[in-house]
Amino acid sequence: MAKTVKEVLELAKNVKMVDLRFIDLPGTWQHFSIPAHRLSLDLFEEGIPFDGSSIRGFQEIHESDMLLLLDPDTAFIDPVAELPTLVISCDVYDPITKQPYSRDPRYVAKKAEAYLKQTGIGDTAFFGPEAEFFIFDNIRYGSSTNESFYEIDSAEGWWNSGDKSKPNFGGQILPKRGYFPVPPTDTLQTLRSQIVMSLEEAGVEMEIHHHEVATAGQVELGMKFNTLIRMADQLLVYKYIAKNVARQHGKTATFMPKPVFGDNGSGMHVHSSIWKNGKNV
Repeated sequence: MAKTVKEVLELAKNVKMVDLRFIDLPGTWQHFSIPAHRLSLDLFEEGIPFDGSSIRGFQEIHESDMLLLLDPDTAFIDPVAELPTLVISCDVYDPITKQPYSRDPRYVAKKAEAYLKQTGIGDTAFFGPEAEFFIFDNIRYGSSTNESFYEIDSAEGWWNSGDKSKPNFGGQILPKRGYFPVPPTDTLQTLRSQIVMSLEEAGVEMEIHHHEVATAGQVELGMKFNTLIRMADQLLVYKYIAKNVARQHGKTATFMPKPVFGDNGSGMHVHSSIWKNGKNV
């Protein structure tokens, strides 16, 4: 990831678009794009206005004006975009007071880091989340006057062992038997590797990837620990790239907690540690 405005402006010379992103209150990544030639020192200093009333959990219509200030430290070249694109995360500010917006999740994370230092307990906290997810071959759902349903499918799903509607190579994974089998039982080895390589291209340091316990394509990719704000940013990149690489393969990645009845759900337990003066307290 780039560290200075100058470095980011240099990166922008090699792309066509700049994608500016921020987080709404429920935690969804939002974005809009500008032509790369619009990125300038003035834009970093002055920010870009947007309508806060159209974002969940933000402003009412009569006080909708909000401001985004670009964080150069978050910049990376998007490895999954069709056009060469530079991604930059932004902080949300009040355009009148020029103060950080209290409902901006990035600001909440920064306040938490500042509070840790204020307590004197430690000066740095590291976090290492392990976000599990499923990669499905097909999904359908609906809720209307006469029906309500959802249907998910995966070539790995044990329920497909007797499927006659298409070529069936067998090797489906039984419930709770998905932990660490080699291919061809693990059908997602190559896809996971491509997600990991794309994440590393985006500046996220990866450590491991593997099939998880559940049938039907449950997986996990391990990131190296980082500080709170950096890890929160990286987790957004993690989900964004996982979903987009899966889509490029004609599949759907979902971080739903329990999509498959009778088998393991997907969790995100977090390793954490507090440090002071370079020592783990």
